[in-house]
This record gives sequence, C-alpha cells and structure tokens, in this order.
Amino acid sequence: MEQKRFTLDEQSELRANLYVERVSETTITYTTEFKERFALEYATGKPPSVILREHGFDPAILGKDRKDGLVKRTKKYSHRPGGFSDARKESSGRPRVKELTDAEKIQWLEHQVRYLKQENEFLKKIRFLDRQAEWECKVKQERMKSIESSKK
Repeated sequence: MEQKRFTLDEQSELRANLYVERVSETTITYTTEFKERFALEYATGKPPSVILREHGFDPAILGKDRKDGLVKRTKKYSHRPGGFSDARKESSGRPRVKELTDAEKIQWLEHQVRYLKQENEFLKKIRFLDRQAEWECKVKQERMKSIESSKK
C-alpha cells in the first residue's frame, strides 16, 4: 500500500510546528525533544492521536501508517543506547579505511593475484574467440567470392 503524500499546504503546516525538523512530500522528521516527549506520554497510556494533537499535529494529515510508525520507532528508540538522537550522523556505514595486520594484507594480496590471474585468463579466451570469429568470417567471405567468381 502506497504511503500518503503531503500536499504543499500540509508541508507548510507541518514545517510551522516546533517539533518538526524536516518535511518532504513523503517524509517527516521529528525533533529529538518531540520523540522523547512522545515516548514518555505514550508510556503513561496516552493514545498517540491525543499526544499528536497536544503537540500541534493533525493526526488526519499524518495518517494511520505514519502514526503507527511513530509509535513503533519510539518504542524501538527508547531501548537503544543512543536514545532518540539521529544515529545516521554517527554511523554512516562501513569505515572508509581499516588497518590490516600483515597476515591480512598478505591474504588480501594473494586474493588479488588469484583474481587478476583469473581475469587475464578470461580476457585471453575472449581475444582468442574474437580472432577465431574474425578468421571464420574471413574464410566465409573468401568462399562466397570464389563461388561468385566461378559462376561468372
């Protein structure tokens, strides 16, 4: 099921809210303060729609899927060490540089050598097949010429 898109008016209304960091046509990013408040109030048993209204959000604009997603994420974030802060800034994936031990360097270089040898063998086969195809094409053309010249 496709998620509801925000209209330009809805985006403007959401941007005006103090608890919104960013809004696009498809996404909304809440402030850390709002996520923490939402989690605390939700833990006391308050319904999500009431919490959203009290903080200036119209639950109808957000829709059921976003409201449910907010509840799910706040539960998950409340248990993680970083809390409600945006973890994408600290951990953006694989480290760019990793220090290797000498044994790891040797293993990596041996792998590279095997890979390059295999690549060279593949390229040799391709070149051979290309030359063979060219030769067969040339032989075929010569046969056609000889057949045409014998007909004349």
